[in-house]
Order: sequence, then C-alpha cells, then structure tokens
Amino acid sequence: MIELAGLSKRYDETIAVENLSLEVARGELVVLLGGSGCGKTTTLKMVNRLIEPTAGRVRIGGRDTQELAPHELRRRIGYCFQQVGLFPHLDVAENVAITPSLLGWDVARTAARVDALLREVELEPEEFRSRRPNQLSGGQQQRVGLARALAAEPEVVLFDEPFGALDPLIRDRLQRSFQKIRRELGLTALFVTHDMVEALLLGDRIAVMNRGRLVQVGTPAELLAHPADDYVAELMETPRRHAEIVDRFLAPTAREES
Repeated sequence: MIELAGLSKRYDETIAVENLSLEVARGELVVLLGGSGCGKTTTLKMVNRLIEPTAGRVRIGGRDTQELAPHELRRRIGYCFQQVGLFPHLDVAENVAITPSLLGWDVARTAARVDALLREVELEPEEFRSRRPNQLSGGQQQRVGLARALAAEPEVVLFDEPFGALDPLIRDRLQRSFQKIRRELGLTALFVTHDMVEALLLGDRIAVMNRGRLVQVGTPAELLAHPADDYVAELMETPRRHAEIVDRFLAPTAREES
C-alpha cells in the first residue's frame, strides 16, 4: 500500500535520509523508531510531500505521489501529530470536518462521519461537538486530532509522535483506544516514535533508523530476539530492563499469594 523506494533527503552536505526502501502492506502499521535526528520524521513528511525528496520515489496504492498536486495528495492522507494543531476559532465538529468539507462532502454525510468518529475516540458528540479547543484537556485535543486525521476515510494515515506530549496515564489510555480503532478500521499507517515501549506495543513491524539509514525491519519479537546491530540491541534493552524491574517487584507478591 505504501512503497518507499530509494528515498533520500539532503540539505547541502547534511544527509537526513539516505537510500531508504520500505513497504507497508494494506492494513499494516509500521513504526519508524529511532533517536532524535535519525530521519524518521523527515521520512514521514516525504510521504505526504511536506518535504520533497532529493531522490527516490513514494508510491501509495501503486501510484507515484509526484503525479498528484501536494494539496490533493494530503487530502487523501490522514496526518496526526504531537502538537495537534486544532484551529482555535473552530469548534470540535468543524475541526474534524475540515478535510471532508474541502473534498465537497455534503452536510449530512459530513455530520454523520464527525459524530461517528467522535464516538470512536470516546468523545460523546452531544457533549463535545460544539466545544472550542481551549475548552478541552490535552488528551481530549489529541482525540479530536485523531478523529480529524481519519475524517475523510483516508487510504493511509501518518502519525508523528501523536501521544508524546501527554502524561503517562492519558498516553496509555489513548494508545489502547488507538489500537482498537485502527484494528476496527483496518488502517494502513506509518507511526513515528522514539519510545521503544510504544513501538513494541503498537507496531505490526518496526523499522529502526539510525543516522538517516534504515538498519533493521522486523516484528517486535524479531527485533527483541535478533537485533541486527549494537544500536538496535541497545534500543531493545530499555523495555527489556524495565520489564525485569517490574518482575522483581512483583515476585515477592506472587510468593506471598502462593
């Protein structure tokens, strides 16, 4: 569904992304994982042409994205990011309805889609439809951002650390809601994060990037069991170490209960 072929981006002498090739199957979520400056967000933005590649091709559904005007391409791709970017002068329903309105959907279809998506992200339409962004919590704003990204029934959705600015409890709840929604809707998605645990929880496969290059692609189990190099092994060590610490805390309780 998404094909990146030899994708590269250079800024003068700086290489942001180098010769990256990756495929995402229909209904699959692939996580782009790596530290700051590894090229994962640049890669994501080349998919919807917020950044133009220096070399290589992006195809969605078999079609080269260069064949479409950037604004037309972006209306076909959902995009959800950390800063949310809700329009403060519009209410929740108007924010969610932006892309369907631009695509010429009729009022009844748009309203039905908005209400259905608000329910999907656990915001009752009757309560939240008419609120302004400044009347929402951070978690509620992020839910509206997710609904907006899905509003026009896009073939592909891009996520750029959408839960990164939230506190741990809200983040965990949104991750669980997101897993449910994406399975129900069969989303095809690229998801950027630097959080190893989030990558392991959400990704069907994980594509690890380092210094602009793709160093390993595999399922969470494959990366944990067979890291391709020291960098991937170091990334995978963090969630492994956290799990071991939790197990040590739980072990005395298990012994007492037995």
